[in-house]
Amino acid sequence: MISIAILASDPVTREGAASCLSRQRELTVLPLQEHERADVVVMLTVDVTDETMLLMEAVSARSVKPGMGIVLVTGSVREGQVVRAVQFGLRSVIWRQDAGFDRIAKAIRGVADGRGVLPASVQGWLIDHIGTVHSDVLGPMGLMPSGLEVREVEVLRLLADGLDTTEIAQKLSYSERTIKNIISGMINRLGLRNRAHAVAFALRSGTL
Repeated sequence: MISIAILASDPVTREGAASCLSRQRELTVLPLQEHERADVVVMLTVDVTDETMLLMEAVSARSVKPGMGIVLVTGSVREGQVVRAVQFGLRSVIWRQDAGFDRIAKAIRGVADGRGVLPASVQGWLIDHIGTVHSDVLGPMGLMPSGLEVREVEVLRLLADGLDTTEIAQKLSYSERTIKNIISGMINRLGLRNRAHAVAFALRSGTL
């Protein structure tokens, strides 16, 4: 079962949503005072305000569930609010005019399973934000979005192709000692276990 908490701008909306969602399969609606135990928090609001953002931050801080996700049902939200809300666990956004309870329940199940549902415009905002971070922050520092340095990615790509330290050094015109230092520095900085783990990390992050 997926435990959910429902937070709304007024009690009537909350009770109506709780009544409908409690009849959905696999969902258990928690009492309001137990929202910190929820796997997924559903926030219902006409518009996202500063108070909404503060509440979202508080929900994130008080949650005792690792990976808690938020489904936001709203009439409007600004780009900057979405970017900030992702840090608090926002995983899905549903516009109020499209928000039937079957659709909300589907979004809840998706978030509980590690997936998100975002309108195309919201996806565009996040993609633009990632691009800005890469060009303005990571790029000048020689870092990729994954946090890997450009030369670390070059080394990992060759490791993934099956080359050993000597072959990588020859390919990149580095000394073997430099290659070993690049690999060990990357593993220590990112908290990885070994070379295979480093390659797997790069693959999962989409760097390779």
